[in-house]
Amino acid sequence: MKFIKKITKLGLLLIGLFILFNVSMYVYCLITPKMEINKAQSYYLYDNNGQEFMSNGNEWISLDNISDYLIDATLSTEDKYFYMHFGFDYPRIAKAVITNITTKSMSEGASTITQQYARNLFLNFDKTWSRKLDEAMLAFELETHYTKDEILEGYLNTINYGGVFGIENASKYYFNKSASNLTLAEASMLAGIPQSPSNLSPINNPEAAKERQKIVLTLMKNNDVITEEEMNEAYNTELTYYGKTSDNDLKYINYFKDAVIEELYSINSIPDSLIETGGLKIYTTLDLDAQEKLETAVIEQMDEESELQVAGMMMDPEDGAIMALVGGSNYTKSQFNRATNATRQVGSTMKPFLYYAALESGFTSASAFTSEKTTFTFSNDQSYSPKNYNDKYAEGPISMGAAIAYSDNIYAVKTNLFLGEDMLVNMASRVGITSELTAIPSLALGTEEISLKDMLTGYSAFANMGYKVEGHFIERIEDSNGNVLYEYKNKKESILNSSTTYILNEMLTYTYDNAFIDYNYPTLISLLPQITHKYAIKSGTTNTDVWIIGYNQDAVLGIWNGYDDNRELSSEDNGHHKNIWINTMESYFKDVETNWYEKPENVVGVLVNPITGKLANDGDEKTKIFYFIKGTEPYSNDNTPNLDSVFNETNN
Repeated sequence: MKFIKKITKLGLLLIGLFILFNVSMYVYCLITPKMEINKAQSYYLYDNNGQEFMSNGNEWISLDNISDYLIDATLSTEDKYFYMHFGFDYPRIAKAVITNITTKSMSEGASTITQQYARNLFLNFDKTWSRKLDEAMLAFELETHYTKDEILEGYLNTINYGGVFGIENASKYYFNKSASNLTLAEASMLAGIPQSPSNLSPINNPEAAKERQKIVLTLMKNNDVITEEEMNEAYNTELTYYGKTSDNDLKYINYFKDAVIEELYSINSIPDSLIETGGLKIYTTLDLDAQEKLETAVIEQMDEESELQVAGMMMDPEDGAIMALVGGSNYTKSQFNRATNATRQVGSTMKPFLYYAALESGFTSASAFTSEKTTFTFSNDQSYSPKNYNDKYAEGPISMGAAIAYSDNIYAVKTNLFLGEDMLVNMASRVGITSELTAIPSLALGTEEISLKDMLTGYSAFANMGYKVEGHFIERIEDSNGNVLYEYKNKKESILNSSTTYILNEMLTYTYDNAFIDYNYPTLISLLPQITHKYAIKSGTTNTDVWIIGYNQDAVLGIWNGYDDNRELSSEDNGHHKNIWINTMESYFKDVETNWYEKPENVVGVLVNPITGKLANDGDEKTKIFYFIKGTEPYSNDNTPNLDSVFNETNN
C-alpha cells in the first residue's frame, strides 16, 4: 500500500512539474519578442552577363490557395493531431523515447509539423539531443506567437519536396501547375516526399514514391478524409511529371546550380547561417550560350534511357571561370555530378603533361624513339608490355610530333621512364591536378583516376600560355541589399615557359592533321571535315573511359563518356564524346573569329619529315613545319638522333 502511495505521489509530482514546465515555457515565450519568420530563404543565381537564370526562392502562397487534398494528405501523414496540440504530440514522444532507449538509437522520431517547421527554418538535421532541445524551444516560440494556420502555411511553403522547396515550387516542378489545382493523386504523391526527400521523389525513384503514395492514401482513408473509392482511383491514376525548375529550356542546368551551391558552402567567409537566412545574390561564371551549345550537343548524341553516362565542362583558360557544365546524362535520374565529383582513368589525355615535361628537359618535337612492340623489364623481375591502339607500330623511329598524332603508347612509356616516373607526377601537381598520383610506368597512359574539372584546370595552363588558374563557379556574392560579401580573386600564377607551351600547342594540332596519314592515322582525323578553327586537341581511351579535351585561347572543353559501374565500353559507346566536343566548339565559335597563339620570337619553324622528325629532303612525300626553341632545331640529320640508344644505356 505504501509503495502505491509513493508511486502515486511521484506520478503527481511529475505531472505537476510537467504542467509547470509547459506553463513556464509559454510565459517565457509570451514575454519575449515575436520571432520573425523569414519567408525568403532563397538565393538568386546570375550568369556572367548579370542576368538571373535561376533561384530557389520559395514562391510563398497562402493556405487558402493550397489544395485541400494536399493539406489533408500532409496532416494525415505528418501530424494528424496538429490542430489539437501545442506543438508537441506527447503520446508519440513517449513512444519514441521508449523505442530509442530500448534500441539505444535515435531512429524513432515523433516530430510534429511545428517542430519540423522550426527545424527547417533555423536548425540542421542532426539527430542529437541538443538539437532536439533547440527544436523544442523554437516550437514553443512558434506556437505562442503564430496561429495554427500560419504555422501550417509556413511549413508547406518551406518543406523539402525532393530538392525543390515549398509546395508551390514543387507543384510547378512536378506537375507544371499551381498548388491550388492539385488533384488527390498528385497531392498524395507530393505529401509522401518529405519523409525522405532524396529517396522518394517520383522522378528519381518512381517505385518507392508509389509505395509511399499508397501509405499516404491509406492514412487519409483511415482518417476519414477520403473514401476507399477515392483512394483506389487516386492510386491507379497515371501521373505525368514535368521536371523543370526554371523558365529556360536547359535540361542540365541543375548540375551547374548544384556545383555553385557546393562551392558556396566551401567559401569560409560566408557562414552557413547566412546562407540559410537567404536572399543571397550569387553572380556565377555561367555562359548561357556555351551551356546551350553544350547541352544541344549532348542531347543529339546521348540516349537518356541508356546507362552510358556523360560529363562535359567548358572553362575560360584566362581565369578558370567554368562557363558550362553537364554532370550526367539525366539529372532527374541521377544528381551525381560526374564533371566535378567523379574521378576516372584519363587515358592518353595525360600525355600532354608528359610531353611538356620532356620538352622542358631537352627533348624537341623531332626527338625520336622506336615504335615497336616492347616489353619493359625492371630490376624486380617485373615486366610491362603496353600496346598501341589497333596494335599498329611504325617498326622504326618516330618523332614526338608523330607520337602525339598517333597517341603512340610505346613512345610515351619510354619517355616516362627516360625522364623518371616522378617527373610526370610533379608536372601534374604543378598545373593544378589535385589527385594523388602514383609514379608508375603506366601513368603516362592515364591509368590513374582524375576528375574532369582537374584535367581542364591542367589543360588551361597550356591554353593560356603557361599560367596556373583555379577552376571556379562563383565570381561574386551579394546580400539582399547589394552589399558585396565575397569576390573571387584571380590567383593566376606563372608556371610554364610560354615558348615551350607554344611548341606543345602546335603539336596538339597534329591529332587531326592529314600530313600524318601514313602507316597509321591521326587519332582525331575523323573530325577534320568539321573543323573550321584551329584547336589543340587530345583524346584518351581506356577499356572503361573515353575522353577528349581541346582548347584555343578562349575556351577549354572536355568531354567524358563511361559507365558508373566501370563496365567495359562497347564499340557502340565510342565516338559520342568526339561528336559532342566538335559540335559544341564549332557551334560556340560559329561566325566568331578566333586567334591562334602568336609565335614567340625565340621559336623557329623547320621543315621536316613529320614521321621521323628528320630534315625534309626532295624525296619526302610529306613534309611539315615543326617548331623548336632557337638553338635546338635540327641543322642536319646527325643532330636528330634516335633516343633509343640513350634510353637503353640509361635503363640497363
